[in-house]
Amino acid sequence: MASKINPRFAEELKQYGSVNFNACYNCGNCTAVCSLSTPEQSFPREMVRLSALGLEDELKQSLKPWECYYCGECTTQCPQTANPGELMMSLRRWLTAQYDWTGLSGLLYRSLSFTIAALLLVAAGVLLFARSTGFDAERLIHVGHLFEMLAIGTVFLVIFVPNLLRMWYFTIVKQKVRVPLKSYFSALPELFVNMFTQKRAKDCDEDDNFRWLEHMVLVFAYLSLLFTTVFLNWFGSEHLFVILLGYLESLLVFVITIHFVSGRIKRNKSLNKFSQPSDWLFVIWLLLMGLSAFLVRLFIDLQLLENNIWMHILHLTVLAQWALIIVPFGKWTHFLYRSFAHYFVKIKTMQEA
Repeated sequence: MASKINPRFAEELKQYGSVNFNACYNCGNCTAVCSLSTPEQSFPREMVRLSALGLEDELKQSLKPWECYYCGECTTQCPQTANPGELMMSLRRWLTAQYDWTGLSGLLYRSLSFTIAALLLVAAGVLLFARSTGFDAERLIHVGHLFEMLAIGTVFLVIFVPNLLRMWYFTIVKQKVRVPLKSYFSALPELFVNMFTQKRAKDCDEDDNFRWLEHMVLVFAYLSLLFTTVFLNWFGSEHLFVILLGYLESLLVFVITIHFVSGRIKRNKSLNKFSQPSDWLFVIWLLLMGLSAFLVRLFIDLQLLENNIWMHILHLTVLAQWALIIVPFGKWTHFLYRSFAHYFVKIKTMQEA
C-alpha cells in the first residue's frame, strides 16, 4: 500500500521548530560527518527526505530521531544552512505529540500562549489551596509530599504507560516486527543503561565528553533528589545524612542547569541557536526546582519557614507546574522516549541477527 503524503507537513513541522530543512539538495554532507551513520543507517539525511516528502507514517515508525543527540556537526557542515540537526530536534517534539494520547503535548509545543495559560492556571490552583489551609506551613509541607507521590503514580499510569504503548505500536507493531516475549526481557539492560547513562551521547561528542558527563550527572542528581524528597521525605526528615544528601543533589541540579541556561543565552553551540519555548521552560523550571527545594530545606533548618511561607508556596508552584505540565507533556519526556527508543532498536537488532 502506497504511503500517504502530506504536502503541508513542512508547514506543520515549523510549529515544532524546524528551520529551513527544505533547502536541502541531498548532497550527503550531513551523513558523511555524522558519527551515527553506517552503511546501513543514514543519519540524518533519511529523516530530511521523509520530512520533505511529508511521509508522516514512515516518520512515526522511525526511531532515528531519538538516536540523535544533536552534536551539531551536521548543521555546521551543511552548505545550504538547512539545519538538519534542528530538524531532528523538531521531529522529536513532533513525535512526542504523536505519542501523546491527550493531545496536550502538541498544543503546548505549538502555542506559547496556551503554555503560559496552563502554567498560570496551575499557579492559581496552588495559591487557592494554600489560602484554604490558612497558609499553614506544616500542612503545606505534608500535602506537598503527598502531591509528589500521587503525581508520580498518576502521570506514570495515566500518561506515560499509554504513550509508551503508542510508541511501541508505531515502531514495532506497525512495522510488523515479530518479537518473542523473551526478547523484551533480554533487551532490558539496554533500556536501563541508556536511561541512566545516556551512553549513546558519547558517540555524538567523540572529542569532548563533557556534555555527556554533565547530562549523566544531572540525570543522577535529579532522580536522586526525586527519591530523597519523595521516598526519604527530605523536608520532613531529621536524619543528617538525608538532609545533607538533599542539599548536595539540589545544588548539583541548580549548578548544572545554570550552565545549560548560560549556553542557551550565549548561543555558543548549534543546539542552542534555535531554542524553542519548551527548551527554555525545561531548563528554567529544572533550575527553579533545584534552587527552591534547596532554599525551603534551608529555611526549615534555620527555623525561618513559618515567617517565610511564600518560599514554600513558590516551591509548591514550581513543583506542581513541573509535575503536571513539563514532565508529562514537555521536553522531559524526551528522556523517557529516547531510552525506550534504544530499547526498541536493540529488540529489532536481535530479531534481525
